[in-house]
Order: sequence, then C-alpha cells, then structure tokens
Amino acid sequence: VQLQASGGGLVQAGDSLRLSCTASGRTFSWYIMAWFRQAPGKERDFVSLISRSGGTPSYADSVKGRFTISRDSANNTVYLQMNSLRPEDTAVYYCAARTSTVITTRPFMYNYWGQGTLVTVSS
Repeated sequence: VQLQASGGGLVQAGDSLRLSCTASGRTFSWYIMAWFRQAPGKERDFVSLISRSGGTPSYADSVKGRFTISRDSANNTVYLQMNSLRPEDTAVYYCAARTSTVITTRPFMYNYWGQGTLVTVSS
C-alpha cells in the first residue's frame, strides 16, 4: 500500500490543523492506521492509532483530549484533527499502516509509511 500524507503547515499556538493520509494499492480496511511524529534530534514517537473497523482509537498521553483520529473507508483516508496545538507538537508527522489485528504503538511494527508532513507550531 502507498500512503500519502498532507495537511501540515506553520500555525500559532492554540490553532488547529487537520492532517490527512490517503492510502492506495490495497484494501484500506485491512490496515490498522496510525500517526507518529518525529521532532528534530528525537526518536519517532507514537501519536495515535485507529483499528481496522474504525473503533478503539488510542492516543499518546501528550495529545489526549486535543487530537482526534478518524478514518473514512469510502475515501481510503485517515485523518488526525489537531486542536489546541502547542510548540512541543512541532515535528514531522508520519502516517503508517499495519497488516495485523494486533494493535501496537511501536513504530517498527508498522509495514508501510507515508512520506511525512511538517507541522510547525510557533509560540
């Protein structure tokens, strides 16, 4: 499957952004979909994931209550709505897909990755 992420940009603290990740090449419903992020000089961290059915969303503690993940199977797209953005949210955001029913937040367990989209939050 090929993943194409978009929606990043430069915003001020407190603003909102919505990231999109569109999948092509295989049946979208086969995949657990997730978002990770990587700040300069840091490791790639889990942000959020959503199960194949669209239920069981999971969030990192740092974004819980501010970010919402959703998926649109008709359009093969997963979204990450990011509200109340903070400077510490600044990172390259990657979408990822996993061909398994087992949910995991470990990035090395994901089979496919998008190219990343940069989110910069100024204070």
